[in-house]
Amino acid sequence: MNSPFRTKTVEQSIRDTEEPEHALRKSLSAWDLTVFGVGVIIGTGIFVLTGIAARNNAGPATALAFVAAGIVCALAALCYAEFASTVPVAGSAYTFAYASIGELPAWIIGWDLVLEFALGTAVVAVGWSGYVRSLMHTNLGWDMPAALSGPDAGGSFDLLAFLLILVLTAVLVIGTKLSARITAIVVAIKVTVVMLVIIAGLFFITADNYSPFIPPAEPQPAGSGWHAPLVQVLFGYAPTNFGVMGIFTAASLIFFAFIGFDVVATAAEETKNPQRDMPRGILGSLVICTVLYVAVTLVVTGMQKYSEMSPTAPLAEAFKSVNQPFFAGAISLGASVGLITVSMILLLGQTRVFFAMSRDGLLPRVFSVTHPKYRTPYRATLLLGGVIAVVAGFTSLKKLAELVNIGTLFAFVVVALGVIILRRTRPDLHRSFRTPWVPFVPILSIAASLWLMLNLPTETWLRFGIWMAIGIVVYFAYGRRNSRLGKVGADAKF
Repeated sequence: MNSPFRTKTVEQSIRDTEEPEHALRKSLSAWDLTVFGVGVIIGTGIFVLTGIAARNNAGPATALAFVAAGIVCALAALCYAEFASTVPVAGSAYTFAYASIGELPAWIIGWDLVLEFALGTAVVAVGWSGYVRSLMHTNLGWDMPAALSGPDAGGSFDLLAFLLILVLTAVLVIGTKLSARITAIVVAIKVTVVMLVIIAGLFFITADNYSPFIPPAEPQPAGSGWHAPLVQVLFGYAPTNFGVMGIFTAASLIFFAFIGFDVVATAAEETKNPQRDMPRGILGSLVICTVLYVAVTLVVTGMQKYSEMSPTAPLAEAFKSVNQPFFAGAISLGASVGLITVSMILLLGQTRVFFAMSRDGLLPRVFSVTHPKYRTPYRATLLLGGVIAVVAGFTSLKKLAELVNIGTLFAFVVVALGVIILRRTRPDLHRSFRTPWVPFVPILSIAASLWLMLNLPTETWLRFGIWMAIGIVVYFAYGRRNSRLGKVGADAKF
């Protein structure tokens, strides 16, 4: 039990959820989980990255890039579904790693998820701020003061992003069910906008815009040194734009569009029937969003030549290009509303991981105390919400957004490995959902995730390595000495 690879049994993890002072309220259904998943997945990816990937990387074949990224996520989702239904405890990949691989790997993945969700929340909040400022300027003639427009717009503080995070923090403190209701309303708006794009756009498709569907390959100006993709540094392979390999280059970029389905797993402890509902919520939301992503991409690349697509607002600009300003305005409004839930659910995921680590003693236990009325981890939520609000207000996050991708893919690798290990160490566990074809599917998930990681810039790997090194220092300086599992041993009364 002194080893940093000591594991916390599934039974211990479940007993943790029975402590009144550290227990979360079970209020979510399969429908709520699916709405959460759709709410967080449909966001920056569909409203922004579609144009960037089509214009720079894959042309009309960006639709195939969404399929490729969706397959990588589907492989991971099968592993998440098994774990979430077997270990229905807050913490997602952190909790799964603790039950299968050990405490130190669990800490590393938890530390990684804290960064991933924090940066994801801040990035989306800044993106929302940009949409709102654009709408205010276009429709009302109002402009935010330059100093309050954020670093990305030449200012010094992003007031709108800061205020959004504070409001969402208050909503999450009040309760998860309230969050689910708000999310359901906003998701309805987002899906309506996406369906509007698909149905209305069908009448403005020009077949010539699909030619060539896979443009001829071009060398990618990936840069040199730290700016080059790691796969180029290690193996001398330079990713291409366009061509068949350009599809995978685009998939590495638009993978950000799928980030968030794993957030559903963080709500396992707050689900009424997790054994049945977690697999439905995780897999259902992923399938729905992949279908919508592919359909939207095919429509907008048919409406406007890929080389002319906007890198910032491709859906709205596609309708402007065919003289349909009404639809363009509706899409911009839907995007600005839709990004709200993305930030909220990412913040929800982060607080649940932080809560689980605190309850295990790896972080100060004070942050795992739940509110006496709302049964939410209010202290952790207030702390993290405040920090992220400041980060979103003061920081330009264009480069840091790449850290979100590498963090998520790393979590996928750990979860897939955990499925293989737990199948061998605990074959007796009841699994209401079983990942098919183990170990083939988990191994394929690991390989696909690693391939996308290798296509990220080397500087992203460097930043990620520095963050992980800091995490290991914190673990040995605080977490290992204060771990509840380490203090009381294998027979601990969790």
